Amino acid sequence: MSLETLRPTPAFADALPIEYRDLVEHGPYNNRGGDQSKQSVKVTDMGKFKEVIEEHPMCAGCAMTLFIRLAYIGMPNPEHTIVVGTAGCGRLAISQASVPFIYGNYGDTNAVASGLKRGLEVRFPNQKKDVVVMAGDGGLIDIGFQGLMHSWFRKEKFTTIMLDNEVYGNTGGQESGMTNQGKVMKMAPRGKFGEKIDALGLAKVAGVDYIARLAPTNPARVARTVRRAIMVAREVGHSYIQAYTSCNIEYSIPTPDVMKDAFEIEKERYGFEEIISPAAKEYLDDVEKKAKKKKSDK
Repeated sequence: MSLETLRPTPAFADALPIEYRDLVEHGPYNNRGGDQSKQSVKVTDMGKFKEVIEEHPMCAGCAMTLFIRLAYIGMPNPEHTIVVGTAGCGRLAISQASVPFIYGNYGDTNAVASGLKRGLEVRFPNQKKDVVVMAGDGGLIDIGFQGLMHSWFRKEKFTTIMLDNEVYGNTGGQESGMTNQGKVMKMAPRGKFGEKIDALGLAKVAGVDYIARLAPTNPARVARTVRRAIMVAREVGHSYIQAYTSCNIEYSIPTPDVMKDAFEIEKERYGFEEIISPAAKEYLDDVEKKAKKKKSDK
């Protein structure tokens, strides 16, 4: 949805659904181009504003759901954003958000996003439209690897977010390319044979301009990382975020211990890391410097 394309007359403002009015007046809609000094919602205010996703059928304590909520808060302009996904746990929550969602087939998410982004640039030359692929490790690094890599090689201007729960959590617990070596799963009784795929290394070799790895242990950092990735994708090239989002069902993590697990895995092997190309760094420095100056001038 675009607030410029669809703008209700003031005379009927009170007749609009309260959910829509809250998104505009007390939510993430109309975040003004990602300008930090004008951001209308912040992670620290969660629970005090209208989120784009509030109800979902995900498992209790799911870390993936928390990350998805934070990712939506971090989007500079959700009203000008389209999310592309595929089969997997994540789409159960993503499809419930007040942001357009395209449910692609297994393997074609990044191909769909590539064409979509190019089409939006032609259709809306005066308005930045953000495209974000958000899918699991199976949908991206296994089944979607071909489309993923070619979007990286071509520097397609959209963001890819991998929800890495290190398993096929939606279909019974099969191992994925992102499962750690030796890990015993319900459908991998002898343990994972190969090593966990170094997706960050592949992204770096492919020339992705902004790469980040993180766990949902620091909400403000998650939102900031998503925002930076999308801003880079607008002007410079492709951006990729790899997020640890544990499957507490397949890994038998007690619900109260989900965040404890996230902190432990972060410390052990999933520490925050950013890999930024010189062009992306120059762009981000300029954007954030201007935002800081505007804030100080107030």
